[in-house]
Amino acid sequence: MIRVLLADDQRLVRAAFAMLVESADDMEVVGQAGTGREAVELARSARADLVVMDIRMPEMDGIEATRLIAADEDLAGVKVLVLTTYDTDDHVVEALRAGASGFLVKDTRPAELLTAIRTVAAGDSLLSPGPTARLIARVLSARSVPDTSPARGPDCLSVRERQVLALVARGLTNTEIAESLGLSPLTAKTHVSRIMGKLDARDRAQLVIIAYESGLVTPGDLRVTAPDGG
Repeated sequence: MIRVLLADDQRLVRAAFAMLVESADDMEVVGQAGTGREAVELARSARADLVVMDIRMPEMDGIEATRLIAADEDLAGVKVLVLTTYDTDDHVVEALRAGASGFLVKDTRPAELLTAIRTVAAGDSLLSPGPTARLIARVLSARSVPDTSPARGPDCLSVRERQVLALVARGLTNTEIAESLGLSPLTAKTHVSRIMGKLDARDRAQLVIIAYESGLVTPGDLRVTAPDGG
């Protein structure tokens, strides 16, 4: 059973999401928060597996709440799925950098939200990787200097791992990466897992950000700067 915490400053929105989540046999709502501060507190007390987090909330916004959850060792297993009004919202990038595992727009279909919760809770992959990659590229290309630098860059990766990371940043799934590089899907998944470990990344969302901010993939033209090789 997936334990879901809903964080949104609009009661009607929370109520609608709660009805939807409770309609699924494999998940339950363990709490509702109207502010980011409440979301952090309830993530601890309600033992949530996943937080559906609105970005814009009073007292503490969803970005800071996500950052606090991601930094808390006692909440290491808690995933954050960010909800936003527009898929072009620049704040989504900040939320992903803070530790969110993916994002959805609020007008998404009910079935897609439930699928998203299951996907993020399982830690399988970043939601909507193509749109996410394009959003990150657009935001970073508008900045002369990145806001932050990744703690560890791609220099610690092998040639093959750099190629895999570049394809992750382009929005490819493990299956698509395998096809592109002539690997088995299991090998591609293993590469992604090892890359996450080497770069201290929580999930694919942070891998995408690291790839762009390090220059491995160039915002705008998606040019891959990793060398060829096997």
